[in-house]
Amino acid sequence: MLRKRKKNFGRVIVVRRNWITAVSLLLLVAVIFYVVNSPAIVGAAATTRLLPIYSVQRDNKCVSLTFDAAWGNEDTQTLIDILGKYDVKATFFVVGEWVDKYPESVKALSDAGHYVMNHSNDHAHFSTLSTEEIVANINECNDKIEAITGVRPTLFRAPYGEYDDHVISAVNSMGMTTIQWDVDSLDWKEISAEEITQRIESKVQPGSIILFHNAALNTPEALPTIIEYLLSEGYSIVPVTELLLQGDYTIDHTGKQCPA
Repeated sequence: MLRKRKKNFGRVIVVRRNWITAVSLLLLVAVIFYVVNSPAIVGAAATTRLLPIYSVQRDNKCVSLTFDAAWGNEDTQTLIDILGKYDVKATFFVVGEWVDKYPESVKALSDAGHYVMNHSNDHAHFSTLSTEEIVANINECNDKIEAITGVRPTLFRAPYGEYDDHVISAVNSMGMTTIQWDVDSLDWKEISAEEITQRIESKVQPGSIILFHNAALNTPEALPTIIEYLLSEGYSIVPVTELLLQGDYTIDHTGKQCPA
């Protein structure tokens, strides 16, 4: 009986050791994934990593409102009307297939003075594409936008916010700039207008790039309050092209564009 208990006890120890080892490995993998994918903690070993621009180092209180348009079109005109009421110009990153479906909205955005930029042609996972496929995909969307607005996009936002070195390198080779965001409204989760507003107010800072979506449920309700808050706090709201620094610059480990 004692030998049997010792054997069982030994098995328990082995099982516990195996379980602890498995959990430790999972935690290690999670930490490595976070380090690799978070620009905020890219260390000295990854200083050559290519990053998009998440925000801009600005001495003045200046921010940009951006909207991604990939599927629905329920609120585009409403957003145009709200932005027009406050004389605010925003940047819309549109998918080529969305342009195909809603060319009148693309023209309306451009006619209202907003900047229509590239969000890929079909919202593909760009990290799975070759450099040639990336360039072709972006150019196809650029052609569609230019055909309607008369202006060829200079900015690109990766679908799903996904990128790696070869994606950024391919975009750079086209003379375009990849734009992310440092303030996410999370409006696509259909959170309330109050929650959207609170997120923006708590996270915005000079040089912020704020992310919205054109067909999110509560964005039209939240937008006027957000604009009024930003203006009351002394912020200027400008298109991304005006937020970006001109001339030589660097991008730090958080994705902030800084003077060289």
